Amino acid sequence: MPLQNRVTPFGELVAVPGRGLMMGNRGVLHDDARRIVRPWQLRRWIACVTGFRGRHREVMQPRRYTELFFLDEATALSAGHRPCAECRSADYKRFRDLWISVRGEPANADSMDRVLHTERLDGKQKRTYRAQIATLPDGTYVVVGDVAHLLWHQQLYAWSDSGYGKPRPLRPPGEIDVLTPPSIVALLRAGLPVSVHPTAG
Repeated sequence: MPLQNRVTPFGELVAVPGRGLMMGNRGVLHDDARRIVRPWQLRRWIACVTGFRGRHREVMQPRRYTELFFLDEATALSAGHRPCAECRSADYKRFRDLWISVRGEPANADSMDRVLHTERLDGKQKRTYRAQIATLPDGTYVVVGDVAHLLWHQQLYAWSDSGYGKPRPLRPPGEIDVLTPPSIVALLRAGLPVSVHPTAG
């Protein structure tokens, strides 16, 4: 039985078989029976690599942070996670430097996490917003008929825990609901590289 530690582009924690290509955390979210008891504990939502310096963790140890898994980096960004400063040091520095460039103000992990926390949640629900689809960069997640879709190379790919569905053309020009937080969309537009699952072509 899969654990409830797979993250959707909506930021939800679900129990599905697909493990994905990235790991991350939001603090201690589970009890001693490995049941999820809260959707987040800390403002620091990070996305990590699955292997780092030979470290090995038993998943969901009591009173230790909850290991979360994402299909890919685009999914993690959509949920509101940013690169880890330890295991993804170069990615974190690139993310921070672009953040400073785009916003024109100093930034560190705490200041970025404060902004991202307001952008990813509306109370306890995922915060979405409307934008013109033609203005959105590759790597952004949008909602089409209640389903999360990745915008990638002028096509839309439906998310699943095991990979992306067949590509579909972009909708006609107009507004669409966006899942990826606006600050991260701005970084993608400014050239932030993002890795996606190979099923996205």
